[in-house]
Amino acid sequence: VQLQASGGGLVQAGDSLRLSCTASRRLFSNNAMGWFRQGAGKEREFVAAIGWNGGRTNYANSVKGRFTISRDNAKNALYLQMNSLKSEDTAVYFCAAGRFPYSGNYSHNYNYWGQGTQVTVSS
Repeated sequence: VQLQASGGGLVQAGDSLRLSCTASRRLFSNNAMGWFRQGAGKEREFVAAIGWNGGRTNYANSVKGRFTISRDNAKNALYLQMNSLKSEDTAVYFCAAGRFPYSGNYSHNYNYWGQGTQVTVSS
């Protein structure tokens, strides 16, 4: 397994969760990382992206100001801090490794995907 996401769970609206994703050094080094999500019956959508050195980030408008993406290159780890969760944040969250040092918000710019972790927010 090259990408492993964890940290999902069942929370109430307004709560916080922190997702983690560990990756092999080969995938993590020098590449962008991103978080995507897919709700039941919905298309997969972009959540957040971070450049290879953490210096550039991008967020979907729906999560901007509530979610924070970060990475620890020494640990080959990616994080998504999710605050003020809403019921519409309910989805399976996937971490992905990008093809480039910064891969932006297009899923086709990511070529390795983790298995996903379920986040359920009850209202």
